Amino acid sequence: MGQCVTKCKNPSSTLGSKNGERESSSKSHSKRSTVHKDDHGSACGKSSGDILVNGTKKTDAAVESSQPPTFSGDTKKDSVSSTEESSLQRIGELFRRYKDEREDAILEEGMERFCNDLCVDPTEFKVLVLAWKFQAATMCKFTRKEFFEGCKAINADSIDGICARFPSLLNEAKQEDKFKDLYRFTFQFGLDSEEGQRSLHREIAIALWKLVFTQNKPPILDQWLHFLIENPSGIKGISRDTWNMFLNFTQVIGPDLSNYSEDEAWPSLFDTFVEWEMERRKKEEETKCITSSDTEGLCAEEQT
Repeated sequence: MGQCVTKCKNPSSTLGSKNGERESSSKSHSKRSTVHKDDHGSACGKSSGDILVNGTKKTDAAVESSQPPTFSGDTKKDSVSSTEESSLQRIGELFRRYKDEREDAILEEGMERFCNDLCVDPTEFKVLVLAWKFQAATMCKFTRKEFFEGCKAINADSIDGICARFPSLLNEAKQEDKFKDLYRFTFQFGLDSEEGQRSLHREIAIALWKLVFTQNKPPILDQWLHFLIENPSGIKGISRDTWNMFLNFTQVIGPDLSNYSEDEAWPSLFDTFVEWEMERRKKEEETKCITSSDTEGLCAEEQT
């Protein structure tokens, strides 16, 4: 993600053929009369005209030739298999275009070129959605398996094909159940799996919250992020539980926070946020009142 949010089988077939019946009668000896010989010769002549060299009757051969050949394999399935193989070849060519010279994966430099060819910024929501569909385990990296399985999942095997899929992928991400899956994926995506991280750095979490809510921004998001930036509680990281529960928070608690209760099983960080935010709003109102009073007094003086 460049800056990375922060940084044939061919059917084997054979044609069947019938075998003509062989004559079972033996030839007559010299005791038979000339008439019998003539009759026999006439019969053989007729028979030889109706029987082919391989013993098949002409009438049977004609019927066989008029029938379509029967294949042992399913040509339709074979055609699909051939299409899939061609698609896999194109995916392989696409992967090799961006893969690292030493590692069998697309790394940061290759990701930048990949995003550039897709005409998207590495920090765009589209890239996060693509990483979600590819089930990428790490930022700025697509393994061979992730890339192949991802391209098959979105039914695309070219740059143009991937670009054409973006609109439907963005619509899919708007569905409540799909967005929940994307949201939870985003937390894991932001972790440094090589370092064995279990929580997101605060700065990474802020950036990812901004990104994942690109299409459906909750009213309380700005205040929440402002709270995290000010960091009055001195937190260093965001746990998985806090990340997951914040989605519930945005769906249940109203923008005015009036229905929030500390007695419910919310993470303690939410208690601190609500207290901090209510106090901030109170001060903001007081400032407005003072400013308003001063303005009214100034206006009164000007009138006199």
